[in-house]
Amino acid sequence: MRLQLALNVPDLDQAIEFYSAMFSTRPAKVKPGYANWEVAEPPLKLVVFERPDESPGSINHLGVETASSDEVVAAEARLAEAGLATTGIDDTICCFAEKVETWVTDPWGGRWEWYVKQADHDDQLENLVVAHADTPGSTGDASGCCG
Repeated sequence: MRLQLALNVPDLDQAIEFYSAMFSTRPAKVKPGYANWEVAEPPLKLVVFERPDESPGSINHLGVETASSDEVVAAEARLAEAGLATTGIDDTICCFAEKVETWVTDPWGGRWEWYVKQADHDDQLENLVVAHADTPGSTGDASGCCG
């Protein structure tokens, strides 16, 4: 697993230049208004969304990228058992990827995504739910991705 940090930035090119230098690695994926890095040390998935209307450097969302859908299902069960409302398990297309994911919102409005990327996708699609599995603790609301 690795932590995901998704930031809003006013200028994608400037963000790519800065974070590539900071982590000594180029982005793994660059799309219009979007880039992500798969940083080995420290283990981090860094994502930036070009959003000039948001506060520069503000957190878009946080996440935990897992190695398998079984880990997403286990996280969903653990979160539900702890009494936290989640979106349930969804097969989605968002962030230019096909994913299995679940979302939970902290008490202050911070959005956390537990997910595994299954394949790249050409479009952003703002969290198109392909399939939804109702699970205990699920709110059924799949409005998590990429804010």
